[in-house]
Amino acid sequence: MRSNISAWSIRNPVPTIVLFLILTLGGLASFGGLGIDLDPNTDLPTVGVTVTQLGAAPTELETQVTRRVEQAVSSIGNIRHIYSTVRDGSSFTRVEFNLGTNLDRATNDTRDAITKIRAQLPQGIDEPVIQRFDDGGWPFIGYTISSDRRAPVELSWLAENRIARELLTVPGVSQVLYFGSKREIRIDLNPVRLKALGITADQVHAQIRALNIDLPGGRGEVGTTEQAIRTLGSAATVENLRSVRIALPDGRHANLESLGTVTDGTADQRWLAYYDSRPAVVFQVVRASGTNLVGVEEAVQAKVKEIQQSLPDDIKLQLLWTTGDFVRESYDASVEAVLLGAGLAVVVIWLFLRDWRATLIAGLAIPLSVIPTFAVMRMAGFTLNNMTMLALALVIGILVDDAIVELENISRHIGMGKSPYQAAVEAADEIGLAVVATTMTIVAVFLPVAFMEGIQGQYFRQFGWTVAAAVLFSLVVARMLTPLMAAYLLKPHTHAPGRSLLTRLYEGVLGWSLAHRRIALLLAGAFFAGSLALIPLLPTSFIGPIDRGQSSLEVELPPGSSIETTRKAMLQLGSLVQGHPAVEHVYARAGSIDSSSTPNTGRLVITLKPRDKRRQTQQQFEAEMRPILNQVPGVRLSFSGWGGKNVQIVLSGDNTVELERAARDLTDQMRGLPELVDVNSTAAILRPEIQVRPLLDRAAEQGVSVAAIARTAQIATLGDSEANLAKFTLPSRQINIRVQLDPTFRTDFDTIGDLQVMGNGGALVPLKSVAQLAMGSGAMQIERYDRARQVTIGANLAPGVNLGPALQKVHELPVLRNLPASVSEKLAGEAENQRDVFNGFGGAIAAAILLIYAVLALLFGGFLHPLTIMMSLPLSLGGALVGLLVFQKSLGLYTLIGIVMLMGLVCKNAILLVEYCLVAMQAGRPRTEAILQAGEARMRPILMTTVAMIAGMLPIALGIGAGSEARSPMAVAVVGGLLTSTALTLVVVPVVFTFVDDLQSWFWRLVQPRTKIAPVPAALEVPPAMATPQE
Repeated sequence: MRSNISAWSIRNPVPTIVLFLILTLGGLASFGGLGIDLDPNTDLPTVGVTVTQLGAAPTELETQVTRRVEQAVSSIGNIRHIYSTVRDGSSFTRVEFNLGTNLDRATNDTRDAITKIRAQLPQGIDEPVIQRFDDGGWPFIGYTISSDRRAPVELSWLAENRIARELLTVPGVSQVLYFGSKREIRIDLNPVRLKALGITADQVHAQIRALNIDLPGGRGEVGTTEQAIRTLGSAATVENLRSVRIALPDGRHANLESLGTVTDGTADQRWLAYYDSRPAVVFQVVRASGTNLVGVEEAVQAKVKEIQQSLPDDIKLQLLWTTGDFVRESYDASVEAVLLGAGLAVVVIWLFLRDWRATLIAGLAIPLSVIPTFAVMRMAGFTLNNMTMLALALVIGILVDDAIVELENISRHIGMGKSPYQAAVEAADEIGLAVVATTMTIVAVFLPVAFMEGIQGQYFRQFGWTVAAAVLFSLVVARMLTPLMAAYLLKPHTHAPGRSLLTRLYEGVLGWSLAHRRIALLLAGAFFAGSLALIPLLPTSFIGPIDRGQSSLEVELPPGSSIETTRKAMLQLGSLVQGHPAVEHVYARAGSIDSSSTPNTGRLVITLKPRDKRRQTQQQFEAEMRPILNQVPGVRLSFSGWGGKNVQIVLSGDNTVELERAARDLTDQMRGLPELVDVNSTAAILRPEIQVRPLLDRAAEQGVSVAAIARTAQIATLGDSEANLAKFTLPSRQINIRVQLDPTFRTDFDTIGDLQVMGNGGALVPLKSVAQLAMGSGAMQIERYDRARQVTIGANLAPGVNLGPALQKVHELPVLRNLPASVSEKLAGEAENQRDVFNGFGGAIAAAILLIYAVLALLFGGFLHPLTIMMSLPLSLGGALVGLLVFQKSLGLYTLIGIVMLMGLVCKNAILLVEYCLVAMQAGRPRTEAILQAGEARMRPILMTTVAMIAGMLPIALGIGAGSEARSPMAVAVVGGLLTSTALTLVVVPVVFTFVDDLQSWFWRLVQPRTKIAPVPAALEVPPAMATPQE
């Protein structure tokens, strides 16, 4: 296959120069518009349904709400999974749709499905909330608000009224979440006074609602003008509210303040926050989908600084956490790896060529290939994220490959006595097929990665297309600009390079291998079989541990622990952590910030000092602190990463008893494994509760309904739901007025039993006369998966332990080997991700092999010698596995990327050898002579390109910068594979070539009598127009 593009470019330099000027300027202009992000945007259509009911227990919500919601949404269709979490007063159902589903339509369909069953849901629930989730719909930055002189309720109002409003004006911000104290007018009733006056808390609440309200009153005309009429019943002040007259059943009246205390205070605290041991309020910012994370984050930080300057000196807005820091560090590390790799590759080229002109020509291939790639990325909507930057860092060594091959061939022709101009024209034309073939194999390797299905496909699409674009641009550079610059910049020289000691040694080894073909092939086969034997020895993981500079500690106290008990424990844990030399800040939270009521849980967010100011990694810090923190009595601790626990075993089934028994047994057995730490379970942990069981016969005699009993208990202990509360109206907002018992009486067993319930004729009867009160227990949390109960047992890996061996140990536990028939295990967490990605890459590798073969068959015009080239593929595996084993790197996601890349790289070297052999044989040389000549001619460019690629990947292999811990195994695999495959390719591929050539000759002898056409063996493999090598 001949292409005259190089000769045309040499003869017409102006169009070529203009073309690359346009590509470069377009790439530079596009670079400024590329956003910086952590990962590629993924689009998994997800809709959430949240239903809240004040005071409702999880078991009640599961039956009355969650199951009905799941049944309603399951009829929509195109659903992948349904997840539900039920806690005190809250049911949350997450509906995950198949990829490609229109999220707007899915949201509307979900809303319609819930509307249809609204009448079937309990009357006391708040209106169901339907919300869509997309890739950007999660908080990316958090702040604390603290003050030494102001109460948390004032800081909370500052967050709600001012900070949130101003941040919402920042482009790219879609939502501001704030968590703090909520102002509330509290009417704490005295049950003794209520009983004496013959009135219930529910009756007091109903009168407050009826009296304290503003209503429209119509309109009227006064003279010649029309006036609106309003009825203003709201109390103007808290003092006025205290003086409200409450009607008693016997016709008398009493001031509200005589029934209890009326205060302007805060709602019951279900969570508390501290920043470096000081009380704080928290707000978090959510960005809009498709926006640039770093750009939005920087704009938010600038706006917060602007707000801080306008606040009083005692109010401090302090950064709690941000994903922007790690994204910037990771991006800077990737840029550093790209620049350092490019510099090392150029140094390698100079060491081989010892000619600054040739080095300049080859080195320019890197920027002239990378910069135009930015334009492709911009047009495709890509960002500068982990995947695209990794792609650019990986291909640095590859981008100079084609230029090196072109230059080395041109230099060889100049050594024959030709002028640089003539050498460039003839050498570029001679090497054209090999250069195109090597580039297209790289493209063929990574295109299947770009077309992988599922979430992993969306994740790797940008990676595959970025590699393909950069490599294709390097082909354009090698075929057009490299010969052009060589023709006009290189100087003539009449001496050919001498045969080095390495060349003579290689010729001896190659000659011996050709004389002992079967032995050489057996040795290569043994090497491949031995490399396969290394696989069981390698640790496996999905993505290795990454030092993000921030540790998150989940804390759980015994069920029933009060918020005050949790607060003390969190402050104690915070003080233990605060004194560590690696710690910069500590955020402690007691209780839950969502709608659930879990005061026995908490979290520590520990911000570590920058990497250059601490000696430990994040994982080493956590390993050191774990035994120290575990000394705090009565708490259960677990460090959690950004993606949750490393090991997650999910048990699912409809038989609740057997499911929870299996979960408890598995949790106990996993805690006995030394490979695991921080083992916990989401099994329905029971917490103490007061259970009110109506005595139906007595209740019927007294005319008391079950609903009246439940409402009496709710109003007295919690108050009404927020939607039904009376409101205290201020010019800028409305404040809830909550009626309930005084806190000193709410937990008293006898007081609750003496609460009055209205019966026949308005008569009041004690609650204990129509219901039985007893201490019991109930579930704190219930999880469901695809409309069945589920329990997740999570654990982290002990230091030095990898995911594969740990999972194997877990699955050898007796409880998992003998699960009841009603209980099944489902993959989750890293194990599920690892399975999906490994399966996806398995298909991608198979497709890549087929594509490589198809490309080679098309370029070489035959079907046999492409097999010769592809025999080099297994030779790369051994070196990669040896490298991983020697440096104790795990076989995981990034390692698979490296192995895929190796497939293309080793094919490049084999193509250079086979193509030269075919051309030489077509010119009439004997096979052995052609092979030896090909080895001598191609050894130098093969070694140059290999060393340049290794140099380009050294910064990644050495683990420089943020996030490099995960990328390092990939580079180690590539470097190890290149080292062994290059050496073996130079020897084994020629041997395989002889066997394939013999097979081809036998085939032609077989078909010759039938075709009666004189055999031309080389014609099957080489187009007739291919040029012969020059002497």
